[in-house]
Amino acid sequence: MFKKIFLYLKNLDWILFLSIFLLSCFGLIEIYSIALGKGTTELINFHKQIIFIIMGILIFFVFVFIDFNLFRDFAHYIYLIGIILLISVLLFGTTVKGTTGWFEFKFFSIQPVEFIKIVTIIFLARFFALQKSESRSLKNLFLSGLGIFILFFLVTLQPDFGSAMILFFTWLALIAFVGFKKKYFLIIGILFLLALGGMWNFYFQKYQKERILTFLNPKVSSLDQGYNVSQAIIAVGSGGIMGRGVGFGSQSQLKFLPEAQNDFIFAVIAEELGFIGVSLVLLFFGIFFYRLLHNLKNLKNDFAIFFVLGVLGLIFIEMFINISMNIGFFPVVGIPFPFVSYGGSALIANFILIGIVENIIIQSKINY
Repeated sequence: MFKKIFLYLKNLDWILFLSIFLLSCFGLIEIYSIALGKGTTELINFHKQIIFIIMGILIFFVFVFIDFNLFRDFAHYIYLIGIILLISVLLFGTTVKGTTGWFEFKFFSIQPVEFIKIVTIIFLARFFALQKSESRSLKNLFLSGLGIFILFFLVTLQPDFGSAMILFFTWLALIAFVGFKKKYFLIIGILFLLALGGMWNFYFQKYQKERILTFLNPKVSSLDQGYNVSQAIIAVGSGGIMGRGVGFGSQSQLKFLPEAQNDFIFAVIAEELGFIGVSLVLLFFGIFFYRLLHNLKNLKNDFAIFFVLGVLGLIFIEMFINISMNIGFFPVVGIPFPFVSYGGSALIANFILIGIVENIIIQSKINY
């Protein structure tokens, strides 16, 4: 047993792990800074985030030692559990800010949709691994899309359009990696626009419509729906090269920037740590993506390849959308900054994903 533990730790991609650990530390620093600005002496969220990171790391190492092939073999059961979770949260979940997406317990809460992202990647990786010989057929495009649509639909019922779009974009990223014909993407684009038009008329709430209209012209409602975006842009622009310093960001410390520890933590980093801080964060993400791609070339297992590509696509999409939200290039849809934003469910789910990736990497070194 100890020999196996030593062997696994020896072959662990420590650079990959270090990149996400440092990103989590950046988030922790800014969550501490934001807590100071709120005038609290208890720093509750800061202390919670420390616990989340410790739990995430412990769970990460648990999944490092779980054979990734188990997720492939039980993918259909995992998918079914995902559906049950989404139905259960609709029936028994707690509603926060209009979204019924949390299970509330005495000392903590869980947001199932963050773990549905893991289900999505496992489902797609297994599907395309099994269908490799004809993976680019129209039939497989439809069947994979149908599987994701069921999850997408259940998430929109919460309603959580931002998370639903992440599931859709993750599917889109994987079918791009598989190499489907360009005409299929054109068809998907047309169907997406038609669906968006239908959702505008029958699904979107008033505040969601206002967010999209604000994205198109944020200055029109800079004191209403566009307030968050306007303040985030001010925060990003005021950081300069060196930043104002931790705890000295005017937008976050004077409470001009709502949801500073969640959706807009990138703006806080830009204001307090400046161009240098933002560059470091992007450098750590760059190292993270590089290590995934570097290890990808050594993989010979189809499920493992698609899983790593799915994780790469998911984290990149969430990072890109969150940064774009903070600089006014994308509507505010409530997507956390991976490994950095406050919150336990998203952080732990991401640590689980990287734990599985590390097991894939280790087994590729040991078995091939």
